[in-house]
Amino acid sequence: MPLKTQSDEQPSLNLTPMIDIVFLLIIFFMVGTKFTELSDAEHELDIDVPEVGVAAAMTPAPSKRVVRIHENGAIEFDQQPVTLGELVEKLTEAQTQYPKLGVIVRGDRKTDLQNAAAVYSACLEAGVSDIGLAVREQTERR
Repeated sequence: MPLKTQSDEQPSLNLTPMIDIVFLLIIFFMVGTKFTELSDAEHELDIDVPEVGVAAAMTPAPSKRVVRIHENGAIEFDQQPVTLGELVEKLTEAQTQYPKLGVIVRGDRKTDLQNAAAVYSACLEAGVSDIGLAVREQTERR
């Protein structure tokens, strides 16, 4: 009869990865509760907020405005014919309402480059710095 000289090892459970995950969860929840405490603290302050007569909703800036230059040099702003002086006035008014106003210049390819330069100059005079030029991709090489 053979005798057992070695004893069978009992399976063991490695708890190190589970402990690491538990510590990470504890840190996550501690940081998360710290953020909520800060936002709740603002509501607990005894501050008398000023009142206004008319409260209007803040509206986002409109999409970029379009200035069209026709072949004969006529200028349109928001589909209304304007002169360069009127364009500067309208852009200045729009720029005061929305400081990040953008303008897209759409010119006929047969128009004189001077017309596009004059519109660009009018935009800069009105304080508009976000100026784009509408073009289309050439379909075939000439």
